[in-house]
Amino acid sequence: MKPGREGGSERPTARGDESLLARAVETGRVHSAYLLSGPGPAPRAAAERFVRALVCSGSSPPCEACPSCLKSRGREEIALDGQGRRGPLYRHLGDHPDLYWVERGADDTRVRIGQIRALQGPLRLRTQEGGRRAAVIADAEWLNQEAQNALLRLLEEPPADTCLVLVSASAAGLLSTVRSRCQRVVFRTPRSGLLLSEDAEPEVRQTVDRLETLSGASVPEVLDWAESYRGARAPAAEGVGQLLGTAGAWLRDRVVLGARSGRRGFETELAAFATLQTCRRSLAQRNANPQMVAERALLALRAVTRA
Repeated sequence: MKPGREGGSERPTARGDESLLARAVETGRVHSAYLLSGPGPAPRAAAERFVRALVCSGSSPPCEACPSCLKSRGREEIALDGQGRRGPLYRHLGDHPDLYWVERGADDTRVRIGQIRALQGPLRLRTQEGGRRAAVIADAEWLNQEAQNALLRLLEEPPADTCLVLVSASAAGLLSTVRSRCQRVVFRTPRSGLLLSEDAEPEVRQTVDRLETLSGASVPEVLDWAESYRGARAPAAEGVGQLLGTAGAWLRDRVVLGARSGRRGFETELAAFATLQTCRRSLAQRNANPQMVAERALLALRAVTRA
């Protein structure tokens, strides 16, 4: 069965769970492209389960017992290199020849256009095992405009029996033409999961604590925080990306709590949201300075706390 092929307008969004993906596998009505977005590891893990289920021949996919599941079962991951010098441009899931995985190389600050172009070749050929195949584009927020335009060609003319799955911490940095061709699944972080849960990652809790104190921070203190993202670009950009993701969830919490308490008017929060989206797009560009991106985001967040 060929993947569904819908284009033009923005597609429906499933929020908070994987039910849309499970129904697609169960009914066989699989779209040509999905966009899974949200903070933390949940979207990436869901993408892996979904594409493994697409090629599973068992009764409860992924069944972990059929030949396809055994081939796609995780093994030691091959490190990618976005330039193809010290590693491949993409890899397979396990040993399954029809499941592809693309993400940033270990020292890269973006998913490169060469990786997308390299993926186009095998996807234009017939599937190796005669069934469906799928390609996961992890770290999709790190696709620059060039790479997104190359990906758009696949989305506009998807190969037969092929499903593309984009995984992104936030969909804001993706072109609207890319988003509109994907069935979206949004993973939300509830307030208790971000601020109050004892299971929250220490880095997230630490960032939230610092955000809560921004109202009393001077501009030089804010710039000092941004200066902590100096150094090698790859780890600095990754750190700023994590800051932007946590800050976005923190802003949503403020809006939700304010609305529940009867507050009206969230102009400052909305302006900060727009700034964070611009920062995400800037961070994916080749010459963006992570420290300067962090400065812009933190100053916008400080304005929220002082409003």
